[in-house]
Amino acid sequence: MNEPAQPNTDSSMDPNSLYREEMFTDRRIGSIHVMTPVLPTGEDDPARSKVFLGETQMRTAAGALPINFEIEAANIGEAAEKFAELAQDAAEKTLKQIEEMQREQANKIVIPGEQGMQGGNKLHIP
Repeated sequence: MNEPAQPNTDSSMDPNSLYREEMFTDRRIGSIHVMTPVLPTGEDDPARSKVFLGETQMRTAAGALPINFEIEAANIGEAAEKFAELAQDAAEKTLKQIEEMQREQANKIVIPGEQGMQGGNKLHIP
């Protein structure tokens, strides 16, 4: 499996880490981005593997939530066959992350004690 790109504070582009991107879609469920490694000359780089990235959306009460995931595949056909299962896994993982973030935010809510913010060490829930 290819390593995901790490955040980089350097704004220069590495000419030895370039990819050409193609997008394939069924115009219904989502799209697959094929990242083909290229040499600094723009020719395909046979020393590195293609990367397949799936993209779809999940409908929520707040609107469409983008879901992105990597697909391990040898070609676009295999990536398309794996798309549905991996999209479902990515959506479930995203929902769990959202639920965890909501729990963390709920735990941060502090209600001041009866004495107000100064000196109050008792929690008062109305």
